[in-house]
Amino acid sequence: MRPVSDEDLTARARIRDVAMALFAGQGVKATTIRGIAEAAGVSPGLVQHHFGTKDDLRTACDEYVLSYIRAQVRTGVTEHNLEDPDFIESVHRTAPPLMQYLARALVDGSPAAAAMFDELVGVTEQHLAGSEDPQADHRARATVLTAMKLGITVLHEHVSRALGTGLFTSDGALRVGKAQLDLIKPEFLGRELFEQARTGIEKLEERQ
Repeated sequence: MRPVSDEDLTARARIRDVAMALFAGQGVKATTIRGIAEAAGVSPGLVQHHFGTKDDLRTACDEYVLSYIRAQVRTGVTEHNLEDPDFIESVHRTAPPLMQYLARALVDGSPAAAAMFDELVGVTEQHLAGSEDPQADHRARATVLTAMKLGITVLHEHVSRALGTGLFTSDGALRVGKAQLDLIKPEFLGRELFEQARTGIEKLEERQ
């Protein structure tokens, strides 16, 4: 097996990113290997060399999005970086194409989308278990909160229209983030996490 070059890695990432955009914009069924190759500026053979079939490529996209979400949850929540405006700004910059892909995957339905939803519920439930209300049905609360947050992503076109600005723009993401905190009691998330999130948003808003 020949060694993997930097050029290979760049081409693989470009193909994956283009595939995510096409899957998000027109759905998996309407997207072809040839269309992905044309949009990425490579040959169909190179797409197949890196990913195999279209289903394999979709799986790679799913795994990439899931790993991204895990990393952001770990950095933001577990490592307590929600009050860092640099972290929030980085998420606002890097998340949009992945969230648009996830929105389409949740609507179209896929095992990976179901796995993403279940994992987010699990992470949220684990966090809520340490809240100030130990008698609460944390599983139900985590499920509903996850559905509410992902629902905003799924309905991003309608949310953007109602706001008058794109949900995935920095301004739109800030407005939605502030609104979410306004609607959630600090005790629900835990006052420390709530205050970290509020501080991070306020610091980022001051920069703009």
